[in-house]
Amino acid sequence: MELPQAPDPVGRGSRIQPPNRFTRLEMVDDLEHLEYDEEARESRTRIATEYFADASRSIVTSNNSPDIPFTYSLNPYRGCTHGCSYCYARPTHEYFDLSAGIDFETKIFVKEQAPALLRDFLADAKWKPETIMMSGVTDCYQPAEKTFRITRGCLEVALEARQPMSIITKNALILRDLDVLREMAKLNLIRVAIGLTTLDQSLTKVMEPRTSSPSARLRTIGELSAAGVPTHALCAPLIPGLTDSEIPALLRAAKDAGALSASYILLRLPWAVKPIFLDWLDRCFPEKRSKIESRIRGVRGGKLNVAEFGKRMTGSGEMADQIERTFEVFAKRFGLDGDMPPLDSSQFRRPTPTSGQGWLFGDWA
Repeated sequence: MELPQAPDPVGRGSRIQPPNRFTRLEMVDDLEHLEYDEEARESRTRIATEYFADASRSIVTSNNSPDIPFTYSLNPYRGCTHGCSYCYARPTHEYFDLSAGIDFETKIFVKEQAPALLRDFLADAKWKPETIMMSGVTDCYQPAEKTFRITRGCLEVALEARQPMSIITKNALILRDLDVLREMAKLNLIRVAIGLTTLDQSLTKVMEPRTSSPSARLRTIGELSAAGVPTHALCAPLIPGLTDSEIPALLRAAKDAGALSASYILLRLPWAVKPIFLDWLDRCFPEKRSKIESRIRGVRGGKLNVAEFGKRMTGSGEMADQIERTFEVFAKRFGLDGDMPPLDSSQFRRPTPTSGQGWLFGDWA
C-alpha cells in the first residue's frame, strides 16, 4: 500500500527534515497510521514557531574569509522564520542537534542579552572600532524582531557609542527603526543592504514565504534613501534558470527606488540546503526542475555546490561569466556599479559597560 504523504506545512519553505550530519540517530515519519485521521494530518501542516532563550556570552564574531566583505558580525537570532528555501544558513541549526529543514524555520533562538553584550564588547579597551555587520547569518529583522526588539536595542547602543554598523535584511520591518537609522546616517555610521531576489510576488510567496514582498522591499529602499541612509541592492541569491533573467529589471527597479549600488551572489547549496532546495523545486516547479538543476551545475563545474574560496559566491565557467557580464553591464547602465561610501569610525566613544564601572584614567584604547 502506498503510504499517505504529509501535506506541505503552511507558510514554510521546507517540508522536510533532512538528516543531521552530526548525529547517528535518524527519525523517519511513519504516516501509515494517519491515513484516516484527517485531524492529525491537518495538524502537521500547522507548525507553530517556538522561541528559545539563547544564553550566548558573546555577540560579535569575526571571520577571515576572502569572500566576505566584512570582518565582524552580530546576529541577534539563530534560525529564521522567513523560511527561504535556498537559505545557506540552514545547516547552522545542526549544531544544536536540530534539522536544517522545518526546525530552522520554527525553532528560533533569541539572544535577549545581545544589546548588553554589545555594550560590554564595545567597552572593552581591546576593541579597535571598525564596521560591524548585522546580520551575517540570519535576518536581524525577521518577524521575531517585532516582539523582541533586540536589533533595535543593539542599534541604540551603537548610536550611543558612535559605532559604525552595516545591515542586511529582506524585511520592511527595518523602517520601524527609521528614527535611530536617521540619526546614525547623520553621523555616517550606517548603511543598509536590502535583499532583492525577484520582482515576482507569486514566486516570493513560495520561495521566501515569510519575507516582505518585492514591492515592500523597493519601498523600503526608497524610504531609507529619503532619510539619508545609504542603501545597497543585494541580488542574492541569483538562481540560474529561475531568477537570473530578472537582472535588468531588478537593477532598474533598485535604481528607481533610490539604491546607490548593487551586487549579487549566486545560489549556494551547502550540506542540507541541497535536498531542501531540490525538494522545493520538485513541489513548486516540477516542469522546470531539470532545467534549473542543469543551470546550477553549469555554474558549479558540474556540481550543485562548490565551497572553494573565490568561486562559491560567483561560480565559474561560461554561464557564470555570462551572468557576471550581464550584471556588470546593467549595473553600470543604471549607475549602481560604484562602491558604498565608507563609514566613519573616528567618532567612536567607548560606552560605559553594564557593570557601571567607568574609566579611571580616561579612554586609553
